[in-house]
Amino acid sequence: MSDYIIEIKNLYKTYKNGVKNVEVLKGINLRISRGKFVCIQGPSGAGKSTLLNLMGTLDKPNQGEVLFEGSDIFRFNEKKITELRNERLGFVFQFYHLLPEFSALENVMLPALIKNWWQRGEVLGCAKKIFSEIGLIDRMQFMPNQLSGGEQQRVAIARALINNPDVLLCDEPTGNLDSQNGLKILDILKTLSRENNTTVVLVTHNREIARVCDEVVYLKDGRLQQQEYN
Repeated sequence: MSDYIIEIKNLYKTYKNGVKNVEVLKGINLRISRGKFVCIQGPSGAGKSTLLNLMGTLDKPNQGEVLFEGSDIFRFNEKKITELRNERLGFVFQFYHLLPEFSALENVMLPALIKNWWQRGEVLGCAKKIFSEIGLIDRMQFMPNQLSGGEQQRVAIARALINNPDVLLCDEPTGNLDSQNGLKILDILKTLSRENNTTVVLVTHNREIARVCDEVVYLKDGRLQQQEYN
């Protein structure tokens, strides 16, 4: 098994804009160790979200490799990619994407129930434990529209954690929150990384957020500019 949970090698991504090709990523090389809290920082349009989507199998590169525990994920068949996405990866986005017709608890339980691996009682117990960890045990039965933005984002994190992923991919998870709620989200993610050995990869343009991470990767104009270690 590789020493790195994720390795990116000579990664390129180009999109078509009408008749013009727009090169978004231009030869990215990056290694991410298990259990690290890694920040991908840079201005809007730098290619941060594209890079995160490639790590999460939500998009495919034009060239290069994304290795998960030493295996190139883009050589997997569709079944294996789906298993990786559902069982080993968790996703948290800037917009919470909670289902409005379900309670907070039901939103969190749904991914585990869809897999049909656990009994409902086991899923419920796991969900309650996560709600307790994120400080929302008294909000489980609330509907999404009854929750604040910060609370909705915490529910989205809980939903991403219900299947106990090895890697949590977070795309601007504090982008819609005030500074106080943003710090709460960061504290939750940092604690998860430290206590559960979960690898957290967080995309942001906010330099203040980057200060709490173990490693900072700076992306500009599709290229890796620097890497810093705290």
